[in-house]
Amino acid sequence: MENPFAGFGLPGKPGTDEFWAAARTPASVPAEDGGWVTLFLWRGPESAGIGFESWSEPVPLRRWGDTDCWYAEVQMPARLRMTYQFLVGEEAHADPFNPVGAGGDRSIAATPDAPAQPHWPVVRADDVLPVPRTRLRWASERLGGRRTVRVHPAGGGGPVVLLLDGDDWLYLHPATTAFDSAVAGGDMPPVTLVFLPTRDRKAEFGCRPELWEAVRDELLPMVAESGVPADLDRLVVAGQSLGGLSAMYAALEFPHLVSRVACQSGSFWWTPDAMGLADPLGGPVGGAIAARLRERPDLSGLRVAFDVGEHETRMLPHCALTEALAEQAGATVRVSRSASDHDRAGWRQPLLRDVAWALGAR
Repeated sequence: MENPFAGFGLPGKPGTDEFWAAARTPASVPAEDGGWVTLFLWRGPESAGIGFESWSEPVPLRRWGDTDCWYAEVQMPARLRMTYQFLVGEEAHADPFNPVGAGGDRSIAATPDAPAQPHWPVVRADDVLPVPRTRLRWASERLGGRRTVRVHPAGGGGPVVLLLDGDDWLYLHPATTAFDSAVAGGDMPPVTLVFLPTRDRKAEFGCRPELWEAVRDELLPMVAESGVPADLDRLVVAGQSLGGLSAMYAALEFPHLVSRVACQSGSFWWTPDAMGLADPLGGPVGGAIAARLRERPDLSGLRVAFDVGEHETRMLPHCALTEALAEQAGATVRVSRSASDHDRAGWRQPLLRDVAWALGAR
């Protein structure tokens, strides 16, 4: 066969200059099961594989004859957005045939039926993302160490949005640009973004008070004195995975500080000993947060948006129980499922939508 990839819209014989000049992947065609068959291409002299953020185990590529064309046709479910990279030896690379990047060595792809993500611009792997001018040097007595916290007034500034895992939203995904666009488009009011970096996620984002004592007593006073407009009385905490767990913990244990939460794929399987288990997600459903919610705290002052990827099969029971118990405890709750697995590429649009909702009228 001269061109085995014609069905994916690629002209020419694999390995030829004509073929590589037209190569644009990933490319998807419908599968019989309602999902998609997606073609990935890599050009090089040695074997490679595809590493996915969370959706799949690594997929090896096959070589087309004796050419420099390596390929994989990957079966994918309906509605999936994912981060991936090519693995060559000990090195990782972004996809040179995909213009949508996430940092220097990652790319983002989506099946044709995945919802659009308005406000998030196309960022190439070699692009440098904008970094807010305002930076705070935080030497925390409670947490130890030094860290740089960036602050950005989107639309001139307003309620503070504390972005946990802040460096990911600075250097992998262009949150400043996305929030600016959302404010300009009328999809949310002006806000002040505070990008909180972590030094040890497992320690800082567990259900412990030190992080939130430090935020309350050290970081937020620095933000107030930064000169950037910042409404600390309407604080929204946005967190994903262990960050979502920590945000919900703060809402339970520091209700006068945290009363608005945007939580994507919260790690509600977490218990104090879960990290040491062979199967951390195999413990009690809802983990420590569900146990605390069963004590029926008064959450009538809490506004919390929960989102989790519809492909996060093992996460769904933990999240569903937490959502139900939070609502039973009096919280105003929004629940949604996004077209992703446990992947920051899938959390981007829910982040904007749910922050805007959390700031809505009670």
